[in-house]
Amino acid sequence: MLISVESYVVATAIFILTTLLIIYSSSSGNDSLHYKGEFVYSAVNRAPFNLRKWVTKDGYLPVIENKTMNLRCGQCALITSSSHLLGSELGSQIDKTECTIRMNDAPTTGYEKDVGSKTTLRIVAHSSVYRVLRKPKEFLNKSQETACIFWGPPQKMLKTSRGNLYKLIHQAGLVFPNLFAFIIAPKRMQQFDDLFQRETGRDRKKSHSWLSTGWFTMVIAIELCDNVQVYGMAPPNHCKEVQPKHLPYHYYEPKGPDECKTFVGNERAKKGNHHRFITEKDVFAEWAKLYNISFLQPSW
Repeated sequence: MLISVESYVVATAIFILTTLLIIYSSSSGNDSLHYKGEFVYSAVNRAPFNLRKWVTKDGYLPVIENKTMNLRCGQCALITSSSHLLGSELGSQIDKTECTIRMNDAPTTGYEKDVGSKTTLRIVAHSSVYRVLRKPKEFLNKSQETACIFWGPPQKMLKTSRGNLYKLIHQAGLVFPNLFAFIIAPKRMQQFDDLFQRETGRDRKKSHSWLSTGWFTMVIAIELCDNVQVYGMAPPNHCKEVQPKHLPYHYYEPKGPDECKTFVGNERAKKGNHHRFITEKDVFAEWAKLYNISFLQPSW
């Protein structure tokens, strides 16, 4: 049986990508952060600030040189990975939105009725690159064009870094022409840290906090969208009041960790690598007063 040159090239590229994924998977590990004391959010006095004008030139570096980050949307749906979405039947409503934004390796296949199937932009953490690229049919090989913004420590993400992450992303960009891949530039990464300190009064590094993909996604959504509808994000006081019934942290991991235990545990943790989910939600509540942001399922 004859094989076309095009098919051979694609098959070879996928083989190389798979090999790099295996190498990265076997060598990657979790960074260790230590936190002393419970992290408590408190609003700080600050001058008026417009996040929509906060973006700087060359903040997002293209992995494939002939592609540019010029996405701009009137209305956006930011779909979280929360199991609050299960049974919501909001999929059709989400897909009708002009632009849809998803995070990390949250799938749509099998969950279309509740989370929709359309993906305009996906924000991916360095720790999730392997999980996204190992399932190209789910995340990359779609008929519509999809942009991905990858974030992480510059020493892991740049072309000059010793790790394989850039090579993995670059190879995926070559194999899948509908993928527009970008990496957050080092100076932009520093801005995200500075923004955290500005909004909370706490230095991200000194407080040993680790920004979540939700933090990056919310800021980017405010930058790119005139209106943002957030689906599935519980309010900051959700786990502080009466403890709700067990609810998986991710809608696609029914046997995964409990949502509230994850939020509270990360917020109060004294050792290890932890996000400050509740603190971030407090900030988001403040941003909702300044920007056109609404929260659905649950509403707040």
